Amino acid sequence: MTLDISKYPTLALVNTPTDLRSLPKEVLPQLCDELRTYLLNSVSQSSGHLASGLGTVELTVALHYVYDTPNDHLVWDVGHQAYPHKILTGRREQMSTIRQKDGLHPFPWREESEYDALSVGHSSTSISAGLGMAIAAEHEGKNRKVVSVIGDGAITAGMAFEAMNHAGGINPNMLVVLNDNEMSISENVGALNNHLAQLLSGNVYTSLREGGKKVLSGLPPIKELVRRTEEHLKGMVVPGTLFEELGFNYIGPVDGHDVLELIKTLKNMRDLKGAQFLHVMTTKGKGYEPAEKDPIGYHGVPKFDPNQETLPKKSSSQPTFSAIFGDFLCDMASQDPKLLAITPAMREGSGMVKFSKEFPNQYFDVAIAEQHAVTLASGMAIGGYHPIVAIYSTFLQRGYDQLIHDVAIMNLPVMFAIDRAGLVGADGQTHQGAFDISFMRCIPNMTIMTPSDENECRQMLYTGHLHQGPSAVRYPRGSGCGVPIVQDFTQLDIGKARLVREGERVAILNFGTFLPEAMAAAENLNATVADMRFVKPLDEDLLLELAQQYDVLVTLEENTITGGAGSAVIEYLMQEKCLLPVLTLGLPDHFVAQGTQEELYAELGLDATGIEASIRSYLEK
Repeated sequence: MTLDISKYPTLALVNTPTDLRSLPKEVLPQLCDELRTYLLNSVSQSSGHLASGLGTVELTVALHYVYDTPNDHLVWDVGHQAYPHKILTGRREQMSTIRQKDGLHPFPWREESEYDALSVGHSSTSISAGLGMAIAAEHEGKNRKVVSVIGDGAITAGMAFEAMNHAGGINPNMLVVLNDNEMSISENVGALNNHLAQLLSGNVYTSLREGGKKVLSGLPPIKELVRRTEEHLKGMVVPGTLFEELGFNYIGPVDGHDVLELIKTLKNMRDLKGAQFLHVMTTKGKGYEPAEKDPIGYHGVPKFDPNQETLPKKSSSQPTFSAIFGDFLCDMASQDPKLLAITPAMREGSGMVKFSKEFPNQYFDVAIAEQHAVTLASGMAIGGYHPIVAIYSTFLQRGYDQLIHDVAIMNLPVMFAIDRAGLVGADGQTHQGAFDISFMRCIPNMTIMTPSDENECRQMLYTGHLHQGPSAVRYPRGSGCGVPIVQDFTQLDIGKARLVREGERVAILNFGTFLPEAMAAAENLNATVADMRFVKPLDEDLLLELAQQYDVLVTLEENTITGGAGSAVIEYLMQEKCLLPVLTLGLPDHFVAQGTQEELYAELGLDATGIEASIRSYLEK
């Protein structure tokens, strides 16, 4: 949207951080107010991530004001909070296109801007990448500064602590900023702590501390006493002992919404040597009351009216697959007291809110710790319980070793309810669930199910829950196709498909929720359709039967074709010396950018029209 200069007189002066750094400090609070208003008005018209960005306005302005970006590297974690960063780095006029096909990327993206030092989307990577950049900067010898910004949720992941442990050991010149909007120490923020932060980051304290250590270095017992005294003194007033133990110089907590105080502290810290840690307290949704009251609800928003107190309700009359999973959990837990459900910080997205309230003793949110989530489930299974790991396809990638090593090798009865399998749409490359069939199919002992509709999803979840080994049920983001859900549970025969339409010449083997599209294409082609249900084990008897009756087999899946369900079909047919043409339809061998699911399906030829066209083209060869 074109900027209204009368509404945003200060923001209009800032197209790049260089413009920002030319402004007098006194106008920065006004700039922050305008930036927050612009962000709210922009996201309400485009949809996207809102609450996180509202909370980082002052921090973003202060970082770009103090650091010489893009020469200095600014690394955002996850990237939900980076909309103000995008606005200040030359992309203001394109914000209306964010998360849309061919528009601005939803997260920091190296190909989009020189100010985006790291392409992100998954959490807890900023400190590792920042440390790598800091090591490279030291080798380069050009005094390039590196700042990694991480949230209190993202810092719960093991990878963040692995990186801090390494950084503390080698003491590079880098700054880690903890953007904390949830920890229970917010009462420490205020004038005293702002003063303390400046004092602790200032030259006098630093030189005293370093000088004292040098003077006392020859006297080990006194040195140890001084070190402990210093830690205990700081520990009395700041909650930084943990970060100090990891080797960082801890400063904070400071008020993340006081831009001028932030700038003073950051200027002090910019010139300090070694690993620095700044703890910044912010309010998610800051400056917009509905988002402050409900930061989870306003985390990712549709288009909405900022003058209304509530967001518009989703209009779909069909339940989402996430909701179907949530209902299954509640119904199953009422029958099975040994059911335990685990989520790595995705309670709302995975449809587990009701379950967490009705069965709190059977619900475990492990924070952003996918590796831990998987191995925790293995321990529960060893203990005789029936764990279910609810996890997005894109996040299961982060627990791959644990899936193999801690679940599959021991053949433990852990079920993975894999949400967002396939294309998720607006979140783009980092979140498309394109690979789980491929990376699970090669693991021994795995059973992989691909429901084609709502009821199949419910019954497969039940089947997986009863299965005495590792199993996965993968289902897409969004609503079902309107098939009635049978409340009674029915255990499916493992590895058995169902024939849903009989035709001639061509047999379409459907894996997942493209079944309506497959049926529509089959009507025009007079093709046979089999709902395969299981990727592993395959229904080998049906496969051989179809291979003998038809000229061509067509596999259809919402997973990358490389190593996917189609590959499994071809491997089996080759093993049986069954030389038959097989057309594999699915996701391409490149990362799929953002767009609506419907736009992407059409572009990739995975709607009914595209499926029919691909089959006709193949038959004409």
